[in-house]
Amino acid sequence: MSETTTEAAARPYPDIWARESATPVVERYHSAVRALVAEKFAASGKSWEEAVESRVLEPTSEELAQIEADLLAEGYKFDVSATISLKEEPDKYKPLAGIANTGEHEVDEEGRPIVGTGDNVFKAADITGTARYISDVEKVMEMLTGGVPENTVAIIDDSGGTLTAPILGDFKAVVCMGGTVRSHLGILTREYNVPCLMNATLDGLSDGDEVTVEYSKPAADAYADADAAAEHRARIIKIS
Repeated sequence: MSETTTEAAARPYPDIWARESATPVVERYHSAVRALVAEKFAASGKSWEEAVESRVLEPTSEELAQIEADLLAEGYKFDVSATISLKEEPDKYKPLAGIANTGEHEVDEEGRPIVGTGDNVFKAADITGTARYISDVEKVMEMLTGGVPENTVAIIDDSGGTLTAPILGDFKAVVCMGGTVRSHLGILTREYNVPCLMNATLDGLSDGDEVTVEYSKPAADAYADADAAAEHRARIIKIS
């Protein structure tokens, strides 16, 4: 009896790529797709060139949906980049990364709590302003029609930048909980000259808090190793 796609994906499957998969869920998904393609190739009776040219190896939407269903049934969850995903399909996603409220904070040189860190997109002056969470269309429409409040440090969960693009230039600064300094939002903030932290981790930062963000930190190196990257993280300091 031939091995099923799920069984094949559950065992170690050769990874020919230059780097390891970023997360276990990515490896599990890619492994299942590789196993499916291998199964299709074996069943085709064709040479590799013939199989590729005839497109018999391409997974169907139904097969990809089954891989996703198997993955979720095994307890895996996808990382979420925007709260809208959690609202629409809460069973498929992990809780939004980057937000915590442990009540235990390191403090800065003046004894003020450090409520987050992030990777600086480009070097600028430190910014003091009001943290405002912006994660849905309703909030964007409110600010689009009524104006972005003065000194807004926008706290954003979606690294794509599409949601906030119409009002991005009106922010005093941005803190994004996803992406990297090479993400679309990072590119847009450079163009608008709006200071921005990407890949931020937050702990105890509430909507309306007054904060100072260390945009004077050097721009993050997207290729730095983990230790070097952690050392250069910019801090978000709560001042009231």
